[in-house]
Amino acid sequence: MKYTPQEVMQFIQEEDVKFIRLAFCDVLGKPKNISIMPQELERAFKYGIAIDASAIVGFGDEVYSDLFLHPDPATISVLPWRPEHGRVVRMFCAITTPDGKPFAHDTRHLLKQAIADARQTGYTFSFGSELEFYLFQLDENGEPTNIPYDNAAYMDVSPDDKCENVRREICLTLEQMGIQPESSHHEEGPGQNEVDFRYSDALTAADNAVTFLTVVKTIAARNGLYADFSPKPLPGRPGSGFHINMSVKGPGEERMQQMMAGILTHVEDMTLFLNPSERSYQRLGAHKAPKYVSWSNNNRSQLIRVPAAAGEYRRCELRSPDCTANPYIAFALLIWAGLDGLQNRLPLPEECNVNLFTTSRDSLSHLQTLPLSLSTASRRASSSEFLKRHLPRSLIDCYCKE
Repeated sequence: MKYTPQEVMQFIQEEDVKFIRLAFCDVLGKPKNISIMPQELERAFKYGIAIDASAIVGFGDEVYSDLFLHPDPATISVLPWRPEHGRVVRMFCAITTPDGKPFAHDTRHLLKQAIADARQTGYTFSFGSELEFYLFQLDENGEPTNIPYDNAAYMDVSPDDKCENVRREICLTLEQMGIQPESSHHEEGPGQNEVDFRYSDALTAADNAVTFLTVVKTIAARNGLYADFSPKPLPGRPGSGFHINMSVKGPGEERMQQMMAGILTHVEDMTLFLNPSERSYQRLGAHKAPKYVSWSNNNRSQLIRVPAAAGEYRRCELRSPDCTANPYIAFALLIWAGLDGLQNRLPLPEECNVNLFTTSRDSLSHLQTLPLSLSTASRRASSSEFLKRHLPRSLIDCYCKE
């Protein structure tokens, strides 16, 4: 439901709300917030709330340190884990410079730009996320260990699956916040879990992914556990991915094929933003994580697979990203890549319907590989004309490690 500033202020007054969290992300996608009291909310809507940008990664330095947060009333949500008396709500924010212009490194604004570009050409993209994470025990000092919460396997049930109640609490909390999980289950690794989301528009899907990170970490901590979203927390065990499902509506009869062609064309350039950490490259190419730039129907060894679904549920799934990615940047780049495929009617490469994890390397020599190290991905991104067309050079430099 979309709320106006006036409706939000009325809600704050009637529902005993005492703290309003103004939420945003740094350029790397790490959630941030500042809390204001109810009497400051009118000022926040009218003028914005100033923050010190010099203390936030990729936001500025001491010379240009003032930025302003402008809450989006449509994103208001009560935080269910906070007290009912003296409630706490959260709103995502737009970020501007002191002269009122959008801040170049506001990645949520970048996604809005991509959505507007798509709409201008008659296309609408939808996204669904599948996010994986591990639950680890804490030591006697409350610090994370590398001891998984259980030793269960894929889709096991209790009592082997000790994570069941934690996932239940996560899903119920998300529902209270107006977010609809589609399914949840134990994953292949010990203490590893997955929660999948229904389709939604790109901005809502990205907001939900950011909210999910906070909810999971909060619920895990309440249960005396640590939630780890890193791509490869345990050597020799399955990594954790952020599988992104996409579909597109608009003119043309081969929309999905052309969208996929655009993504395959630009995915090597985008990899730095889909897999921005050192551990990302320990995951790729092992335990169902892709290595080659290829696609197929159903096949889970591919970079892009088209699941067995029909009608409104037909989609493609990109399997390379992990949860260290900033969802706003990831979705924006995928929209722009998909648009390139659609507008230029790029041809989809031939389907690669083999098991890429068991097929001999020689027989795969014709396939391109994703960048397989952070430095390689950085060099590719730094020289990418595709990225230069859509992202500020300064933002690209924030990610490049060389």
